[in-house]
Amino acid sequence: MAAAEMVQLWRGGLLESTHRGHAVICDEAGQVVQAWGDPDRVIFPRSSCKMLQALPLLESGAAEAAGLTDAHIALSCASHQGAALHVNMASRWLADLGLGEADLRCGSHEPYDRTERDRLIEGHEAPCQLHNNCSGKHSGFLTTTRHLKAGPEYVELDHPLQKAIKAATEEVTGETAAGYGIDGCSAPNFAMSVAGLARGMAAFAKASDTGSVRERAMHRLARSMAAHPELVAGEGRACTELMRAMGGRVAIKTGAEAVFIAIIPEKKLGVALKIEDGNSRASEAALVAILAQLGVLDGAHPMAQKRLPAPQVNCRGLTVGELRLAPGFL
Repeated sequence: MAAAEMVQLWRGGLLESTHRGHAVICDEAGQVVQAWGDPDRVIFPRSSCKMLQALPLLESGAAEAAGLTDAHIALSCASHQGAALHVNMASRWLADLGLGEADLRCGSHEPYDRTERDRLIEGHEAPCQLHNNCSGKHSGFLTTTRHLKAGPEYVELDHPLQKAIKAATEEVTGETAAGYGIDGCSAPNFAMSVAGLARGMAAFAKASDTGSVRERAMHRLARSMAAHPELVAGEGRACTELMRAMGGRVAIKTGAEAVFIAIIPEKKLGVALKIEDGNSRASEAALVAILAQLGVLDGAHPMAQKRLPAPQVNCRGLTVGELRLAPGFL
């Protein structure tokens, strides 16, 4: 099935660009209730699946043994900005484990947060692995690895942690991984269909804090993300701003190459979408439209309007175009 036209960019009264993609909404039974494009399109979920990767952290008992708070759990699902808030929390987390930055296997990059970036430049300091947007996830990985008494190379495919993540991913999505790729942070990323990803998010949405070990883990992960949006991404980011706009009722998470998910507990629905060209402006706009249609996001909220319809403003402050939904998408 062909990708569906979802988002368009207009300039000067003419259509300039079109973004096509795939999206699925699943209910608590794992059934597809609405879809656009090809639900069976195999994708890499990238960072949108961090709550799946964090399941062993809770299910193994590692989180409880380490005394992790809901804030730690939120950071374990984060693609953060590398702000002082994120860096300091990850640093303290590792120190409490008797570990340090050198134990991480995510690599380092310049922080996305401008204040922290400028502090490093002014202090003639180099960024470290704590600035990596995945350092919270990797701190969770290390917590689980220590609890399992497994080896230090926790991102290797045959490591007990990655085997546990793969098993949990397949069980929750209801499908065998179609393969794997290595993510930007060096961890394996297991391929799945858009429908499988949505099915997994619906499982998180329906999970109860009085259910099985897995259900309790899912419940805590989703609620921790929604309760701490500042840790999941950062100021100015769609995940943080939109979760705030929804008042903690919905957990959302982006991934590289324009993947986005939503976990909607009050409706017991899971959403997954992928924009074919990898453009995040389109994935943000499409997700806003879907959440507004489902009634969990006010489309008139400033954080929604920032992304759809998103005015295109040039360097002089002139509005020169607009991002719109493609006709027939919703």
